[in-house]
Amino acid sequence: MQYPNNIKKQPQKIISYANRGMLLEDCINETNEYYLETNRALIFKKPTPIGISKASYTSHGRRIDEGYFLAPSTLDYNGLYKGYYIEFDAKETKQKTSFPLANIHEHQITHIKKVLEHGGITFLLIKMNNFVYLLKGSDLIEFIETNQRKSIPYHYLEEHGIKMKEQIRPVYNYLDAVDEVYFKGEDYKWKRKS
Repeated sequence: MQYPNNIKKQPQKIISYANRGMLLEDCINETNEYYLETNRALIFKKPTPIGISKASYTSHGRRIDEGYFLAPSTLDYNGLYKGYYIEFDAKETKQKTSFPLANIHEHQITHIKKVLEHGGITFLLIKMNNFVYLLKGSDLIEFIETNQRKSIPYHYLEEHGIKMKEQIRPVYNYLDAVDEVYFKGEDYKWKRKS
C-alpha cells in the first residue's frame, strides 16, 4: 500500500503462535489449574524449601533480602490422580539430538526410584524439538542403568515416550498420556485392588 509521504506499508499477516515461547513450567501450571477446576486431579507445584537469613519490613509486608535453599528439592509436581500418588518433573532442552542426563540431578533419580518402590506414578515431561514427551520413571531408570551414555537420544524419547499435542486448554493434557501409559487395558499394573 502507498500512504501519504511515500510511506510504504505491507499488510500484516495475523499469525497465531498460541503457546509457543511459553515456558513448559507455565504450561504445566496452567494445565494443573484446569485439572483442579474440572476436578480431574489434585496436582500442585511443590515450593522449593527456602530459609531466610535476612528480611526487612516494608509498607507492603515482610520482604526477603537474603535466603538459601534448605534442602535439594525432589521433583517439581505432586498430587493425587485416580487414587494414586503422582509425582513428576518438567524439563526442557534446546538440544536437537539428545536430552542431557545432567539436567536430572542424582537426588531426583533416587527420589524417582523411591516413588516407584512405593507404587506411585512418576515420570518426566521433557520438551525437546518443540514437542513434549511423557517418559515413565521406570523407563528413565532402566535407560540410566543399562547405558553408559550421558544423554538420552531423541529417538529413545520418540520410541518410549508419549508425544503430547499442544492444545488451547489444557495446554498439555498430560493426564491423557498417564492414562495411556498406566491405566490402559484390563490387566494394567496400576489396577486398584478392592
